[in-house]
Amino acid sequence: MHSYDLVVVGSGPAGRRAAIQAAKLNKKVLVIEKGTRVGGVSVHTGTIPSKTLRETALNLTGWRERGFYGRAYRVKQEISAADLRRRLLITLDHEVDVLEHQFSRNRVHQMRGTARFVDAHTLEVTKDDGEVVRIDSRSILLAVGTKPFRPAHIPFDGKSIVDSDEILEIEGLPRSMIVIGAGVIGIEYATIFSALDTAVTVVESRDTMLDFIDKEIVDDFAYQLRDRNMKLIFGQAIESVVKDGDRCHVTLQNGRRLSAEMVLFAAGRVGATEMLDLKNCGLEADKRGRLAVDPLTFQTSVPNIYAAGDVVGFPSLASTSMEQGRIASRHAVGVPAIEPPKFFPYGIYAVPEISTCGFTEEEVIERKIPYECGIAHFRETSRGHIMGLDTGLLKLIFSLKTRRLLGAHIVGEGATELVHIGQAVLNLKGTVDYFVENTFNYPTLAEAYKIAGLDAWNRMGEAPGHATGEDPE
Repeated sequence: MHSYDLVVVGSGPAGRRAAIQAAKLNKKVLVIEKGTRVGGVSVHTGTIPSKTLRETALNLTGWRERGFYGRAYRVKQEISAADLRRRLLITLDHEVDVLEHQFSRNRVHQMRGTARFVDAHTLEVTKDDGEVVRIDSRSILLAVGTKPFRPAHIPFDGKSIVDSDEILEIEGLPRSMIVIGAGVIGIEYATIFSALDTAVTVVESRDTMLDFIDKEIVDDFAYQLRDRNMKLIFGQAIESVVKDGDRCHVTLQNGRRLSAEMVLFAAGRVGATEMLDLKNCGLEADKRGRLAVDPLTFQTSVPNIYAAGDVVGFPSLASTSMEQGRIASRHAVGVPAIEPPKFFPYGIYAVPEISTCGFTEEEVIERKIPYECGIAHFRETSRGHIMGLDTGLLKLIFSLKTRRLLGAHIVGEGATELVHIGQAVLNLKGTVDYFVENTFNYPTLAEAYKIAGLDAWNRMGEAPGHATGEDPE
């Protein structure tokens, strides 16, 4: 029996941050990873691969230069799946090497194998070589992540009808694709393949997409997608998916029939908890395999067992998973954790990018906060002209009562980088006057903050520097 202060099951963003945090507190830590290499879903099938695929597609197609040279412009005329995979493998090797080094220098122990609970303090691990060992730990953190939801009525074959893991292994780029699901993953892959000149149709059973994003941003995003001939079908569930020769046929509940070379099913993910034998430790996952936790400590209903990352559900971001892992780890080893700032950014690495931080306009209205908005289009900036941008939008929402920034929402090139300016002002309770009175580098896309700030300031009709009162949190 091996004993530890903390055992972490899974080495994705939540698991690795948790393990390193506990190790830095001089605790004896073990990470159990069932994959052949560390990194979890984030490194091998999720965050890093999809973002690498996106960057490769934009580079090889010359997408960013088409504002100058036209839609027919290409850097590489014939792009293959092998071209995309080449850069992907290089990136993954680098990520794994960095993570292995971090574990090594922080003296985090590692074990390859599949873990299951014997009781609340004991795990049984079946190692890759078949050996079975028992691990005892004061605390256990579950960071097992998720896997694609694969309903029985979808005839997955790994080639023409694939999930969001299998899409990375396809042998050729399809001329046409149907994406089932307009969540973050579905939209990211749909827009990436659209940039690769695949004719893409997105089908979503709900009437809207990306409901947690400001509606004005989603509307602008949808306009850009339709403008490049992507088809967006909302409010229609899938009746059937059938493979017939070289074509896949998707029938909708209203009887409409769609046809394409490939179908990507990306309608949700489920927690990878089925192998853990949770009943042995007193836990139970919901119907999607997720675990309920205290939102401040990430402690489950069993006091010494914690969970963090995608397995606990929304927002399922690599960035938030890391912070959840850090907080859970500190609580698990008996060290207080400072609550993180209220506002954190969401990043959707579609083409174009979307990033948002703070309240949406819909949330501000629901909270009955008097407000005003400022808008800036990237084409209004000199940097936007230099880059050949004719799209891109920054929206800032301010309180009329206190003049504080309430939300920053961006769609367009570099959105996931630009959002951090808004994040800083939000968490420091800055006002519209910050954007009006400060100087931004010229020429940059960040100037859009000043343009949007001035737009709001002009509409607000008050002199700067008179913030009073407090807005509802």
